[in-house]
Amino acid sequence: MAKMNETMHITLLQTDIKWGEPAENISQVEKIIHTCKDTDLFVLPEMWSTGFATKPENMAHEEDANEALLWMRHIAAERQCAISGSLAVHLRDGSYRNRHYFIDGRNGHEIFYDKHHLFTYGGENRYYTPGQSHTIVEYEGFRILLLTCYDLRFPCWSRYSDGREYDLIVVVANWPQSRQSAWQILTRARAIENQAYLVGVNRVGDDEYSHYVGASCVIDPIGKRIGQCHYNQVEAMTVEVKLEEVRRRRLKFRVLDDRD
Repeated sequence: MAKMNETMHITLLQTDIKWGEPAENISQVEKIIHTCKDTDLFVLPEMWSTGFATKPENMAHEEDANEALLWMRHIAAERQCAISGSLAVHLRDGSYRNRHYFIDGRNGHEIFYDKHHLFTYGGENRYYTPGQSHTIVEYEGFRILLLTCYDLRFPCWSRYSDGREYDLIVVVANWPQSRQSAWQILTRARAIENQAYLVGVNRVGDDEYSHYVGASCVIDPIGKRIGQCHYNQVEAMTVEVKLEEVRRRRLKFRVLDDRD
């Protein structure tokens, strides 16, 4: 049930992911969460339990024995909140998916989005199967569009439209320092063009491919950055978003009425 005041507190979990060490990454996140006050939604980076494993063999979690997913369910139920983040998953049919989970511990509801735009530059497309549909979650009065990393570069995929109506975009990412300027621009652009909040959660630290500086952020419907994590720092940051702000902006400046 939506809150009467239609506000939501979102906690961004900007972590340093240890390569191929799910137990260590779970332990790290759990320690951070236990320092946080009550929140409505925790958001983790892309492939937060392993690092961005473009070659998923021996790295991806089995669908039926997924330690990180079980932990997400446990935390969501224990803290009576939702938690979001992506995992490399090996399905029963033999395929691999970069699967962005959204788990609502208040009612046990669980939904996922399979990353549509696979990162061909890094070879993700060679091993993973792309998702073919959008996922919009209804939670605490908000309609939330789930995206994953490279999806951020494709405005047509995330475009607000009839049948794809939302108030908030959640993007989980492993976005490297070398393309940090694009992260800063695209997070704001997706919020502005769709008159929606955007929450983008990136990692910090290093893997064998890249260095990551974080800069996880919350952008409001007119492109104003209302919260950003520090560079190169493991951090939890909580920001309040208000559904009324989305409605007010859309009514005042009716850009979406003129969309193609």
